[in-house]
Amino acid sequence: MNNTKKLLVSLSVVTAIALTGCVTESNTGTKQEVVKSKTILEAYSNIALDSYTNALNDAKALEKAIEKFASNPTEESLQNAKNAWLASRESYGQTEAFRLSNGPIDAEDGWVAKSYDALEGQINAWPLDENMIDYTIDANGKKTAGNIIDTVGVFNPGGEDAKPVDVTKITPNAITELNEDGGEANVASGYHAVEFLLWGQDQDYSNFLKDSITNGPMTAGQRPLSDFTSSVDAPRRLEYLKAASQKIVSDLEVVTSAWEKDIAGTKGLYRAAILDQLKGNNASKNISQNDALKQIIAGMGVFMKSELANERIAVAVLTPSEEDEHSCFSDNTHRDIAMNYQGFKNILTSTYNGKKYGPALLDKVDGEAKAKIEKLMKSIEEKIALVDETAKTKEHFDYQIRPTSPMSKVIVKLKNEMRKLGDTMVDVANANGISLTKDDVTDADETKL
Repeated sequence: MNNTKKLLVSLSVVTAIALTGCVTESNTGTKQEVVKSKTILEAYSNIALDSYTNALNDAKALEKAIEKFASNPTEESLQNAKNAWLASRESYGQTEAFRLSNGPIDAEDGWVAKSYDALEGQINAWPLDENMIDYTIDANGKKTAGNIIDTVGVFNPGGEDAKPVDVTKITPNAITELNEDGGEANVASGYHAVEFLLWGQDQDYSNFLKDSITNGPMTAGQRPLSDFTSSVDAPRRLEYLKAASQKIVSDLEVVTSAWEKDIAGTKGLYRAAILDQLKGNNASKNISQNDALKQIIAGMGVFMKSELANERIAVAVLTPSEEDEHSCFSDNTHRDIAMNYQGFKNILTSTYNGKKYGPALLDKVDGEAKAKIEKLMKSIEEKIALVDETAKTKEHFDYQIRPTSPMSKVIVKLKNEMRKLGDTMVDVANANGISLTKDDVTDADETKL
């Protein structure tokens, strides 16, 4: 994606930097900055702060672009909003590797959950049942109805124990209440709700339904501008877009605050806890270095093996199902995969955006174990680059996962290698004095394929 605000270093350059752990000359001849850190946990915290800060800044740019679009809906302002969404995914995608480590983004219990409210599900939940938010067009070309957009009053999303919510005015609070109300697919907030509203459904689903709606391998969702101008529900769509983008910003502000260097209330509390810096009444919240490293490394393994390789790639390619690709409306899944992997690599090598942040988890791995990891990473990066280039030039990810595409075999191999990389986090842990098993780096509830 060329319209991101941050130009990513090529995979080969990033690999060289990450695997050597050295400061090198960039391709512009400029020496890359070294961010000094005394410990792996300090480097980890600094990467988290910078990663979430960039994601927050890009979310604010998205919010601003949507506000401009809402005040003057034109093809140009709609495209600018889409571009801002795509750019925001580049930075947010790299934060996903901080998940599953009992950290502020998704801790489910204890003081961390209470302080930061486990907001990942509000920010990035997927796949979503788009019929809950707005109309879709079925295989017969008919529009569906009975959604949040066309309901003025109380809306019941349906599902187990669903609670009706007043959507007379679509607000951040209303979509917060509706998010996953009645079921995990009842997604009302976050990046993918905004994505659906901007692009509309991508109707290339011919591998599930035999129909005549096929827009081609390089075409994403085609929501018409009239949905935001002449449609009777146009004001509510714009209201929804503004509320959802505002909520992404406010949610990311909470998560980012956890990594701040100064403590004020819950601000900076988690960072201080994993660095064993809390005193007084908060001293009991300190997390030992051993526990912190164990949670982080295990979380990285689960993310790579069970989340990225399995839920985000295997489910889509082995079903096959366009609805289960991550960014199915914008056809941006190839960038999700690249950035999710990059986030994992950032943590493993203590690098981010061309900077070396200090001691790295990979530094202490040597011999056969390190060679195995480096070989896997090189092969994975080659396949990610191929998926990315193919999506930009020949066919989007939703076509690549079809059995008739030669890329489907590449993607299956990619997910297999990622699962193996997730397992190597046991070796990384051992090299860093932490005891883990393969069960620790595997989500017991992952989809069975």
